[in-house]
Amino acid sequence: MPADIDIGGTSEDAVLGGRLRLRQPLRGHRVGHDAMLLAAATAALAGEHAVDLGAGIGSAGLALARRVDGVTVTLVEIDPALTALATGNAALNGLDGRVRAITADVEAVEALAAAGLGAASADHVLMNPPFNDARSLNVSPDPRRRLAHVAAPGLLGRWVASAGWLLKPGGVLTLVWRAEELDGVRAALATSFGDVAVRPVQPRLGGNPIRVLVRAVKDGGDGWRECLPLVLNGVDGKPSAAAEAVLRFGEPLGFDD
Repeated sequence: MPADIDIGGTSEDAVLGGRLRLRQPLRGHRVGHDAMLLAAATAALAGEHAVDLGAGIGSAGLALARRVDGVTVTLVEIDPALTALATGNAALNGLDGRVRAITADVEAVEALAAAGLGAASADHVLMNPPFNDARSLNVSPDPRRRLAHVAAPGLLGRWVASAGWLLKPGGVLTLVWRAEELDGVRAALATSFGDVAVRPVQPRLGGNPIRVLVRAVKDGGDGWRECLPLVLNGVDGKPSAAAEAVLRFGEPLGFDD
C-alpha cells in the first residue's frame, strides 16, 4: 500500500468490556468481532512468542497480550500508518514491553526476516487475512478498507506458507476465515499443517455459520475435527452467554468439544 494515503482522523474505542483501548482510523476497516474471537482462540502461554500477521492497528495481538500475561507478541502490518497506530496502542495499554509492531509484507519471508523475525521462531501465529472475493462483492473505494477485506487469488495459501516459515515444529496457527470457504482452508493447510480443529461461528441460534475459527499444528497429524459452533446471539437477539464471555469479559475460546 502506498505510504502517502491519508489516514484521516482517528477515534479511541474500548473493546473487551473496556479491558483494551484502541485508536483506529475513522475511515476504512474498523475493529470488529473477528479480531477478538481470533485472540480468544489463540491458546498461547506465558513465555511464548506469538506473531499476528496482518495486524492492522494491533487489535487481535493486543487482545491476546492483555489476556495472557507473559506472552510476547509481534504485530506485522504492511501499512506504516497502521503500524504506527499499533505501536501507539501497545503503549496506550501498557503492553509495549511485550508487544512490538513492525512494517512488513506478510507474503514475503525475506521482508519478515529483514524486520527481525526468524524462521521457526514463533510458538503461535494468528491471522485474520482479507477473505472477500472481489468478484462477488462491491469493493470499497477506501484503500485501507479494501486491503483489509479483499483477497487476491491464492492469498490464503501464501499467508499460511509464511506462517509455516515462522512457526517452530509443533507450533500452532490460528486463523479466522469465511465459513463457506472451508474447503479452501483445508487445501491451504494440507502441505504443512495437521491436527486441525474448526469452530464455526453462527450469528444467531439456528443460523448458518458466517465464520470459522481454525487451529492447526505445524507438522501435525492427519486429524480434522469440527467443534460445536459459537453462537453469537440468542433467538431474542441478545448476545449469548458464550459470546459475552469472550467479547466482553476476555475469556479464552477453546476447541475441546
